[in-house]
Amino acid sequence: MQVIIDSTAKCVNQAAERFSALLRRKPDAVLGLATGSTPEALYGKLIEQYKAGIISFKKVTTFNLDEYVGLNGDHPQSYRRFMQEKLFDHVDIDLKQTHVPDGVHTTPENAADYDKMIEAAGGIDLLLLGIGNNGHIGFNEPGSSFDALTHIVDLNESTRQANARFFASINEVPKQAVTMGIHTIMQARSIILMAFGAGKSQAIAGAVTGPVSADVPASVLRLHPDVTMFVDDGAATDIKV
Repeated sequence: MQVIIDSTAKCVNQAAERFSALLRRKPDAVLGLATGSTPEALYGKLIEQYKAGIISFKKVTTFNLDEYVGLNGDHPQSYRRFMQEKLFDHVDIDLKQTHVPDGVHTTPENAADYDKMIEAAGGIDLLLLGIGNNGHIGFNEPGSSFDALTHIVDLNESTRQANARFFASINEVPKQAVTMGIHTIMQARSIILMAFGAGKSQAIAGAVTGPVSADVPASVLRLHPDVTMFVDDGAATDIKV
């Protein structure tokens, strides 16, 4: 695991360049994408590069990490809607090649089908992750099995509270999500994790220097051969070196 500590802006620029370099080298790359406030600036940079003619998404296939159970793709807080607004609507990607877990017709069977789709696409070349305050990746909460494939999860109350800012009230935050499992995440050939702000510092410290444990799901990334973490000074505060 490589940990790069820099300003938020420089972290975003470096992460965006990793994606851009991949698309220039492999125009038909398979990308794993994340939602939330952390990746917004990165997607903005990729849109800029597309508009400048530096990269194209025409042959790209994407798989998002997760989706709330019960929200359809038109819901303002669905992750499908997020991806449309923050990236897909602004580049030349074929929407048929963009995949977000189905939050409405969700069963254990069609959750498992997501992994089959990823495999059929050739696997994920580069996967983007954020990290929850409790160390979750995707929506794999503390205690999640390292062997899990895409599945339905019950969201911890702390996760629902952290995401309540995107909804009118905590009562509107879904209690379940469908997420790539940790095993699915670990199958990606290369992984980038971004974390910004002091609120993520304990989770980052646990992931980087604590024991590899299901108590901090992100710690499993230390077992992956190609992971880069981009963290700002705030998020790096508690790393013990």
